Amino acid sequence: MNTDDSSWWPMGDGGDKIEGSQATARQTAELLRSVISQQRVPYTNQAGALIDAVKAIGEQLIAANPVELAVGNIVRRVLHIIREEDLSLTTAAIGGLNLSAVSDDENDDDRDGDSTLSAAAVAAAARSTLRPPSLQTLLEDTPVSAAVPQTSSSGGDSEGKSKSADKSSRSRKLKHDVIEAVNELIQDIVTCHEQIAEQAVEHIHQNEVILTLGSSRTVLEFLFAAKEKKRSFRVFVAEGAPRYQGHLLAKELVARGLQTTLITDSAVFAMISRVNMVIVGAHAVMANGGVIAPVGMNLVALAAQKHAVPFVVLAGSHKLCPLYPHNPEVLLNELRSPSELLDFGEFSDCMDFGSGSGSPLLHVVNPAFDYVPPKLVSLFITDAGGHNPSYMYRLIADYYSADDLVVQRRATAGN
Repeated sequence: MNTDDSSWWPMGDGGDKIEGSQATARQTAELLRSVISQQRVPYTNQAGALIDAVKAIGEQLIAANPVELAVGNIVRRVLHIIREEDLSLTTAAIGGLNLSAVSDDENDDDRDGDSTLSAAAVAAAARSTLRPPSLQTLLEDTPVSAAVPQTSSSGGDSEGKSKSADKSSRSRKLKHDVIEAVNELIQDIVTCHEQIAEQAVEHIHQNEVILTLGSSRTVLEFLFAAKEKKRSFRVFVAEGAPRYQGHLLAKELVARGLQTTLITDSAVFAMISRVNMVIVGAHAVMANGGVIAPVGMNLVALAAQKHAVPFVVLAGSHKLCPLYPHNPEVLLNELRSPSELLDFGEFSDCMDFGSGSGSPLLHVVNPAFDYVPPKLVSLFITDAGGHNPSYMYRLIADYYSADDLVVQRRATAGN
């Protein structure tokens, strides 16, 4: 299980081995893009067909790895993209209608059955005109075909063919626009480290002391970007037991010319009074501004609060989760192998063979994550800029639709 992007590290040949949440998010987006490109879209309710297809595969992806919240985040982002692109196309189609051409003098028989569609189009156009698109104004399963009223003419056959071609063209455009938007999402995921690192010079100043825990590629690039801007500072790295990822980060920081001090996790409280700022990565950021981070992070956050040291969290937008930590869909933790604390030979020495049951007298608990409440976080820095914890819910609302918080297909009549 990858925590944050901490399992990333350069390979021995100098190439970049990108793993963790970033790679998981990118692979999820690429898979969903493939599903969308291969999906046959009907003439009516094209968006509904794409949403059902994405939800079908999304359910399986989330169930396969529920601890990796980036998977569900990307599934919900793609669903939101489909809804937004469908709304944009529908609004454009409605805006192009010549509603004034509909008069009371027309033959009611010729317009029979079209009045409902026209009313739906006018209502949708009014919603779009009076209020900008938002989570509350998304169309409620309105077929795209209902957005364009059908008008009768003497050339029925040619008009019917024209309408059929129009629908097919609109269907292809929806898929094309969705795929283009997903491509942009993938690019944002790939470049999120660079976009976050560009803000480093605004937050790290001369002769400061920075504390971090474990390893994170986001933190590495952020600190290195500040050094490239001629900032001179020192970094304290807590080793991040029991995986000791901090050792790897310390070596990489030294290789890039940064002054680095490696400390034990238990020394955080002893060293925090010398620190100007804590900068850490995250596994996920919840809707309330809380952070799911590698184990030991809550200890660091408490130490920072005790000594009034800013606690800054770096996180790409793919780590922003629209759920709250008390939601049943959120799995806050997982227990890793006891062998990270004791090897199996030492563990066998603790078995009670005298009782006959062979039950162990020693139990090893090795959680992977900590939860840091929003009151301990000073600032979030994402690829969309810096934000206070109290603003995260609003930022998250721009990325997700309220209809997709629970990724579940609609039950069909046969089920």
